Amino acid sequence: MAEEFSKLFVSKEVQKALSEMGIVKPTSVQEKTIPLMMDGHDIIAIAPTGTGKTIAFGIPMLEYIDLKSDDMQELVLAPTRELAMQIYEEILSLAKYIKGVRIALIYGGQPIKKQAGKLKKKPHIVIATPGRLLDMIYRRFISISRIHTMVIDEADEMFNMGFIEDVKKILDMTPADKQTVMFSATTNQDVMTVSWQYQYKPVEIVVQAKNEDKPKIKQYVIKAEHNKKTDYVLYLFDSNEYKRAMVFVNTKFMAEKLCVMLQKNGYDAKALHGDIRQKQRTLIMNGFKQGEFSILVCTDVAARGIDVYDVDIVINYDLPNENEYYLHRIGRTGRAKKEGEAFTLLTFQESVRMDEIIRYMGVSPDKLYFDQYGILLKEDGEAFFKNI
Repeated sequence: MAEEFSKLFVSKEVQKALSEMGIVKPTSVQEKTIPLMMDGHDIIAIAPTGTGKTIAFGIPMLEYIDLKSDDMQELVLAPTRELAMQIYEEILSLAKYIKGVRIALIYGGQPIKKQAGKLKKKPHIVIATPGRLLDMIYRRFISISRIHTMVIDEADEMFNMGFIEDVKKILDMTPADKQTVMFSATTNQDVMTVSWQYQYKPVEIVVQAKNEDKPKIKQYVIKAEHNKKTDYVLYLFDSNEYKRAMVFVNTKFMAEKLCVMLQKNGYDAKALHGDIRQKQRTLIMNGFKQGEFSILVCTDVAARGIDVYDVDIVINYDLPNENEYYLHRIGRTGRAKKEGEAFTLLTFQESVRMDEIIRYMGVSPDKLYFDQYGILLKEDGEAFFKNI
């Protein structure tokens, strides 16, 4: 059993669920967040991807559910359907041994009637995307007037995607004395504005991942001419046996093109991008999680949304347009204490962008060099960004 969580006054039921999930020791963000949430504080937490934020807010929510009440008591907002589904699955796993708890997931792209049926069962916890939640409120399928805890996850991404006004509308419909908790990978003006307007004396948590929390990712950069990138992708897959891999590209066209190329070369691959309908996207994601195929070629629509604990390798076929998405992409591997690999295929023209990412990561470019294979190494010969 995850006995170290008992020091945080986590119930036996949740400890048992944590053990089954392979989690025995709390991460830094969990150690800091769980006691504060249980004490009822408003929180603004800035923490990197992959540090266990869902469990950090999921445990206190479950510990304070009134199972005898039919009221909706707790709300989690997520910016994307994929992230909402991920949070739902993780909280559902945490709640496995709590008898009588009801949890619902609502997001755009699924029939209203189906989700209305879930809400009629009077869930204690709702995980939702902002647009669909407002729709269900306006249709009177749900009321958030009596919740006592509201969590805004990936707040920076939420506001970057233009949901700030929707989030404010939702906050205005909730009790003034509720507990408001915001999690964000980075901070920006919108995050601070919402905190100032809607939180009461929030406790700020800033988590720099400790060595034991950090994903163990060996990261490499391979110099490649643009017309040779597909050759390198095939070389990587031909020379190593990967059970599950993700390849990131910047366009829908390239996702389809690269997927077809891999299929023609005998690899079981599928593409995932914004033009694929939500129902099909869900089927693809579930198939990838369940091991029905081994390679997922995707745009950044999946960078924050897929939570698979055994992705062996991430390949950046294209460099991301935003520095932070480099982290979101490679963070799909090296999860749950497992080791992973990340390769970036870099043309000469993209080297300037790579320098920007290196500086964003806080590494000095003059401390790096390429070996004879074109793989970027640190001065001491360790893989570049190893164990970041």
